[in-house]
Amino acid sequence: MSRPLKVMLVAAEASGDALGAGLAEGLKARLGDDVVFVGVGGPRMAEQGVRSPFDIADLSILGWLEGLRAYGLVKRRVADTVALAVAEKPDAVVLIDSWGFTIRVAGALKGALPGVPLIKYVGPQVWASRPGRAKTLAASVDHLLALYAFDAPWFEREGLATTVVGSQALHVDMTNADPEAFRSTRGIAPDAPLLLVLPGSRPSEIRLMTPVYEAAVAKLKRENPGLEVAVVAAGTVADDVTARIAAWPFRAHLVAEPEKYAAMRAATVALATSGTVSTELALAGAPMVIAYRFQPLSYAIMKPFFTGKFATLFNHAADEEIAKELIQTDATPEKVAGEVGRLLSDPAARGNQAARQTLALDLMGREGRNPSEIAADAVLRVIAAKAAG
Repeated sequence: MSRPLKVMLVAAEASGDALGAGLAEGLKARLGDDVVFVGVGGPRMAEQGVRSPFDIADLSILGWLEGLRAYGLVKRRVADTVALAVAEKPDAVVLIDSWGFTIRVAGALKGALPGVPLIKYVGPQVWASRPGRAKTLAASVDHLLALYAFDAPWFEREGLATTVVGSQALHVDMTNADPEAFRSTRGIAPDAPLLLVLPGSRPSEIRLMTPVYEAAVAKLKRENPGLEVAVVAAGTVADDVTARIAAWPFRAHLVAEPEKYAAMRAATVALATSGTVSTELALAGAPMVIAYRFQPLSYAIMKPFFTGKFATLFNHAADEEIAKELIQTDATPEKVAGEVGRLLSDPAARGNQAARQTLALDLMGREGRNPSEIAADAVLRVIAAKAAG
């Protein structure tokens, strides 16, 4: 009797943990007990049987300076991950998102486990910055699972076989997200303007963005005392967000992770730190303003490498700034309050933006199959092809 297929999944952030869990579910649906998992991940992957040798929370790093400070830790965790792979001898390794960490793991595994197929799930956003990373990835892995059709040509030009699987964020089920109940349980009137603030999921994002949002919302509240405010506390940073919001000098409703889709559907306008959440907000029909700040020195180092026009995925897909983006020096309380206030005061502008956001989601592949299913099929094809020589 042959042994079960052994797949190693490696994720270093909450978003990658969710993707890894979905991929594991997809593989189980196809193979049942004939697949087992090892690897590195968070709580979602742990539910699928991935016992991580370390906590991935410390690897949620963004920015060059932050990366330099964490270099020693990253190097140790790469060694730990490679040691696990060598001990477990998987039939394939899937490296999920987290470019800085996973590309180092890929390089080490090339030498440590020659012949084991390496699959990258989510490529670097080379359309936005550092296009040379496409060539680096092509030399490091055997196959790429890309989220969007506009990703693929960048990597295929470098000879990297690529499967477009789609984004899980485009397939979020919001049918049970009840905006009326969300407002009712908090005593928010059905017609009251509600601003939903989504400050991010990384510690650095919370540290840099919440002071900007606090000052912007304070200005908006002075102009419109009836404005209701809710803040999403993402699971990975919930304690930090909760403590900061408790210190705000005005009332803000705290939103836990399970309630966030209801909050998105209930919102009049959203104010979000740039990331996957912008796609979810667009799915919920919420017009939004996007903001982001890096550490100043990190931004100065990184800025020359930004080649894309937009940071927000649906803006990129549509090739226009549907949602206003306020990045770095533009992410001031005054400008944030101005853009949010413009949407709050103009129902026609809100409706127009929400409709254009929806059209942009169609360009991103909203109507496709479940990405986890496509990814699972692609992984099995890569393993079979490698086995066949």
